Amino acid sequence: MPKKSVRTIDDNFIMSPKNDFVFKYIFGNEKNKDLLIVFLSDILTLPEEEFAEIEILNSELLKEFKEDKKGILDVRVRTKSGKQIDIEIQVVPTEFMAERTLFYWSKMYTSQIKPGDTYDMLKKCITINIVDFKCTPLKKLYSSYHLSEDKTGYRLTDILEIHFLEIPKLFDEDIEKDEDDPVVQWMEFLDAKSKGVMEMLAKKNKHIKKAYDILQIVSNDEKARMLYEAREAEISDQKTRIKSAKEEGKEEGKEEAAINFLKLGVSEEIVAEGTGLPLEKILELKKKYQN
Repeated sequence: MPKKSVRTIDDNFIMSPKNDFVFKYIFGNEKNKDLLIVFLSDILTLPEEEFAEIEILNSELLKEFKEDKKGILDVRVRTKSGKQIDIEIQVVPTEFMAERTLFYWSKMYTSQIKPGDTYDMLKKCITINIVDFKCTPLKKLYSSYHLSEDKTGYRLTDILEIHFLEIPKLFDEDIEKDEDDPVVQWMEFLDAKSKGVMEMLAKKNKHIKKAYDILQIVSNDEKARMLYEAREAEISDQKTRIKSAKEEGKEEGKEEAAINFLKLGVSEEIVAEGTGLPLEKILELKKKYQN
């Protein structure tokens, strides 16, 4: 009788909290609502009382993930006063992050009312983007944005609020970083790649300790680990597709430049040297455009 294969448990394995599936498992869980409240309080610099009776609008995780592995696993909440907050982890670089953010913010904002409703029913909407790539030129780890008049700074309305937490900037030596800042500690926890780093942060911040405890439990859950690995594979595939597309674009750009130089009468050897393309390729391109 064949033996059943037993999966070996790696005691040192820990899921990355930067993975959107894991992030939502920790912060989008009704059981951990107190942790979500602390997280929001730290980022938005508001007292925890502001988030009393907060409602998680999309707490369902496993069913949602199974049905659409490519979907965005954000955490959406509504406060007692009706404000809506969307928190999203984005690890795959996107060139139009600002435009994308405003698009999804607008959908959240306009979905509050239906035809015939009055505008006073519209409540403030907040978007928090935690990104694993640099998307602003600012020398800041995290930044916030509102609608303000250009010269006076007068805030037209408070209905829009957008935050960016740019994880790679943690390693920029020319950007000031306060290790006692809870937002910085959360960013370091999300980016942590080992238990050692997480344990160090857990000693400094009791709320991160709770998040780390939850992370250890889910990391040892075989079903959750399979879903995590599936998500990691999908993220890796997305990054590979983006890289391939960029490389293809670079190659097409080189070929277009080579043809333009050849049309101007530049010698094949100089065009090859200037574009980095093989001489054989240059001759092939010349023959193609001449035909």
